[in-house]
Amino acid sequence: MRIVLVGPPGAGKGTQAALLAERLSIPHISTGDLFRANISQGTELGKQVKSILSEGGLVPDEVTVAMAADRMARPDAEGGFLLDGFPRNISQAKALDGLLAEGGHALDAVLDLEIPEDEVVRRIAGRRTCVKDSSHTFHVHNKPPRTPGVCDVCGGELRQRDDDREETVRKRLAIYHEETEPIIGYYREQGLVSTIPAVAPVVEVTRHAIEALPARDRDS
Repeated sequence: MRIVLVGPPGAGKGTQAALLAERLSIPHISTGDLFRANISQGTELGKQVKSILSEGGLVPDEVTVAMAADRMARPDAEGGFLLDGFPRNISQAKALDGLLAEGGHALDAVLDLEIPEDEVVRRIAGRRTCVKDSSHTFHVHNKPPRTPGVCDVCGGELRQRDDDREETVRKRLAIYHEETEPIIGYYREQGLVSTIPAVAPVVEVTRHAIEALPARDRDS
C-alpha cells in the first residue's frame, strides 16, 4: 500500500508515521530523514541540499522529488510505503502521481491529521529543552519538570528553542496553510482523503488511521 500522511506542524505526524509503518510493515519515508541521509552520505543530491540550506534557501521541488523517487525505488519499498513530509505542495503531488503511474501504481490513501491551530501552538510553544542534552525535553503543560526551568535528568537549564516560540509556530502554520494544505483538496477530488482527529491519545489516533484505510490494506 502507498500512503501519504499530511497535517500541520505539531499534529504528531512523526509519531503516527512510525507507528503506522511498523503496523503495516512498510517503510516510513520522511523528507527530513532523506535530506539528512543524503547530506551525511555525500551524494550529489545531498551536496545540492547542503549548499542550498547553508545559504538559507528552500530545497527546490525537483531536488526533493528526485530524492523521494530514489528512496521509493529501493527494494524495501516495492510493496508500498508511508510518505511523511512529501508531497508538500501541488507541484510535488502531481510529480508523485507521475512517478507512481510510471511503475503502474497509484496512491491507496491520504491520511489528514486534523488539529486546531491553537492546540498546535499550545503543543509546540510549551516545549522546553535542556541546554546540556537536547534529548531531555519537557512540556510546561503535559510534562512539566519537578522544578520549573530545571532538567529532571541532569539539572541543566531548560529553555524554549527559537523554533518553538509562538510567533515562529504561527509563521510555520501560515506556510503550511498556503503551500501544503491545498494538496488535501487535490487528493480529496481523487477520493483518497480520510480526516483523522489528532487531538486524542496516540493509540486512539493510530486506531482511527488504521480503520480509515481500505480494507485490503488494513488487513494486510
